[in-house]
Amino acid sequence: MSIRLKLLRKKLGITLEALAEMSGMTKSYLSKVERGLNTPSIAAALKLARALNVNVEELFAEDLPGQARYSLVRSGERQALSSGAQGQGYAVLAKHIGSRSLLPFIISPPADFSDSTFKEHLGEEFLFVHEGQVEVDFMNERVILERGDALYFNAQTPHRLRSLGEVQAQLLVVVHDAEG
Repeated sequence: MSIRLKLLRKKLGITLEALAEMSGMTKSYLSKVERGLNTPSIAAALKLARALNVNVEELFAEDLPGQARYSLVRSGERQALSSGAQGQGYAVLAKHIGSRSLLPFIISPPADFSDSTFKEHLGEEFLFVHEGQVEVDFMNERVILERGDALYFNAQTPHRLRSLGEVQAQLLVVVHDAEG
């Protein structure tokens, strides 16, 4: 994301200070994102996309393809948004195909909540456990999902995820961007 964010920001003539103000994030954090030292969460990426008035996948795209009728991303061609230890992270499942409000990702959450803050953003979120077992923490309630389970919720509800058990969990996550 680092190259794309800086490129889009400069193309639009927006300073780092202005983007920080528009997105509600700190200049220091945005600078780290631009230099590749920090990877934004989905919620942060949505805020940046709104501030720049672009679709969120444009922040991560290497090229901006023209209007397409559909998006096909083969499993070996997924674009990783971040990668943590033991295969944790996010991968984009759809390329830019015009104005969309659904953002599909594959997520491999960490095994603990130690560095995972609660996320909340506009819209709705759908989780489907493709592999492993995951725990969803809603602050006052925790839900354990097994392989094949699905969970749908208002994304403004503070939430965080962690992988449980020996197998690294993989989830299909579809975020509906209410302002998309």
